[in-house]
Amino acid sequence: MSGQPSGRTNRGGRRLLPGSTIGVLGGGQLGRMLALAGRNMGFRFVTLDPTPDAPCGQVAEQIVAAYDDAEAARRLAEKADVITYEFENVDAGVAQMLMSESYVPQGSRLLHTTQHRLREKRAIEAAGVQVAPYREIASVDELREAVAAFGTPCVLKTATGGYDGKGQWVIRSVDEVPEAYATLSKAKTELVLEQFIRFEKELSVIVARSPQGETKSFPPAENIHVHNILHLSIVPVRATDEQTLKRAEQMAIQIAESLEMVGLLAVEMFLTADGELFVNELAPRPHNSGHYTMEACTTSQFEQHVRAICNLPLGPTELLTPVVMVNLLGEHIEPLMEWLPEQRGLPEGVTAKLHLYGKHEAKVKRKMGHINLLTPDVERAIRWVSESPIWKS
Repeated sequence: MSGQPSGRTNRGGRRLLPGSTIGVLGGGQLGRMLALAGRNMGFRFVTLDPTPDAPCGQVAEQIVAAYDDAEAARRLAEKADVITYEFENVDAGVAQMLMSESYVPQGSRLLHTTQHRLREKRAIEAAGVQVAPYREIASVDELREAVAAFGTPCVLKTATGGYDGKGQWVIRSVDEVPEAYATLSKAKTELVLEQFIRFEKELSVIVARSPQGETKSFPPAENIHVHNILHLSIVPVRATDEQTLKRAEQMAIQIAESLEMVGLLAVEMFLTADGELFVNELAPRPHNSGHYTMEACTTSQFEQHVRAICNLPLGPTELLTPVVMVNLLGEHIEPLMEWLPEQRGLPEGVTAKLHLYGKHEAKVKRKMGHINLLTPDVERAIRWVSESPIWKS
């Protein structure tokens, strides 16, 4: 252990006080922003990541090693009073070892559930929350039968792995069935077919829960994707009644409580034209669609995660200002740098808060940063993004 003050235990689990060291499995941008928020509260950070000078490693001590390196994970445990993770695909053996040798308040159950789409869907249903109709697929004949039952389009996904549109195939014709099955079955994991939901909006809710069972949710975000990568998060959600938004928050809390999760849980949903909500996916960590909270909410999602895993009272989540979060990908960095010195064209009343992640190579479609546009008029901010040379590359 770090030897820093780690506080007391209480009825709801161990309490970690400022001065304690938080270990982070993963050194990407989520770990970086987590460390920046936690350092303001007086916590220390150590991260494990195979990439030297990783984004989180630039603001914390870093152990450079592979994620499945048990000895490196043991060193992380020795240095930390509590361990969290910034991505869900943690090696199962390492996670089990850390559970036995250190304090991991998030546990392994949530990871086990969210690492596998079929387990995840069944857990959501067990919480009494609706998901899109789905079927497990074990053969091309089963896929053909399920496509006939669901109709096209429908979405075939690998049960494990996959993000930002990877590991999935939108089947638009029965003629695609053999190729879709052959391509995705190469992943050597179960496959799941989902009925396509004709949604009006994609929403997400970030909910936090502490070991004591205290829960708080952030205002829902309206999300717009481009090429299966999140482009915009808009808060508050446009043209949606308050009752529907409260129902979305309650669904997220219901899932968090059913799973007895600790930390943050991002719940992605589809909203249909007739007001139905279907949960699409879960992520047991800070989430891209929660970045808007960094300036627009009383407490950011990153500070809230620190509070939750350290068993401190959760912070208030009120929205201070309407906001549009826009992602910066690798192809956007060069035009961003040309715009940044003078920031020409930014509409009156719109304040731009830039966050860059410290990644060394600006690859196309790679998330390099984001901008939070604080504004009394989200349509004005959205229009500026659509017209800006930054996102036209």
